[in-house]
Amino acid sequence: MSLPQHESPSPLVAVTGATGKVGGAVAEQLRARGPVPRLVVRDASRAPGWAEDVAVAAYGDYQAATAALAGVDVLLMVSASESADRLAQHRTFIDAAAAAGVRHVVYTSFLGAAPDAVFTLARTHWATEEHLRASGVGLTLLRDSFYADFLPELAVDGVIAGPAGQGRVGTVARADVARAATAVIGDLVAGDRRHDGAVYELTGPEALTLAEAAAVITRATGRPTVYREQTLEEAYASRSVYGAPDWEVDAWVSTYTAIASGALDRVTDDVERLTGRRPLSLAQLLAGHH
Repeated sequence: MSLPQHESPSPLVAVTGATGKVGGAVAEQLRARGPVPRLVVRDASRAPGWAEDVAVAAYGDYQAATAALAGVDVLLMVSASESADRLAQHRTFIDAAAAAGVRHVVYTSFLGAAPDAVFTLARTHWATEEHLRASGVGLTLLRDSFYADFLPELAVDGVIAGPAGQGRVGTVARADVARAATAVIGDLVAGDRRHDGAVYELTGPEALTLAEAAAVITRATGRPTVYREQTLEEAYASRSVYGAPDWEVDAWVSTYTAIASGALDRVTDDVERLTGRRPLSLAQLLAGHH
């Protein structure tokens, strides 16, 4: 005999990356609208004070992840921190989710994810997507453009330097990614199946060159910022001083070459369709709009 509707338990939602910017915002929004999610974190001491259901698991720890995801219906999987073994971590976590009986995974991927993507880290996202598809778990892919929040951080002493040419990028605010993810999860919890297998491209309302972005940053923050074109050789040479591993330097440089290639010159209405509100422009974000 089925339970009366009002007694049916809500599907259990879990959020990873809940101590980070996107996962943390989604967790807060889900808490406000219900259901209160389980937070899957690496360090329980960093979980927000309001959290009552906290599970500790690293993506690469299959046993801990399987236990952490027990009983979960809908999972927000925020991509792991960049590392040499990020893909292996993702695959292990997806396998754990499938073993735990997770019904649906919402994954934060990257715009233009492909095995031959110019932005090297987008190749890892593509391989993660493929592993999700093969897992048999329901999925929704949120392919985010570069974060608009990240653009000012590219400037070193007021100069954004890289081989981006005149390429444009439709950066998206982290806040809009979080709102989109929350909307998708809310629909899934309500039994709305329209997001099954869906791929959303999350961008801002405009595609800017880095020179244009630098001008916006200057106006909005009062910090003089300019874009300076580099050759590939100059880009690698200027970044060699940090002593970072090759994969990381390749990722840094390919951030710019991906823009130059035109692959990120995309503006979609997916954020507005999912959230009901127009995404933030870079100027609005820097002006403190949320």
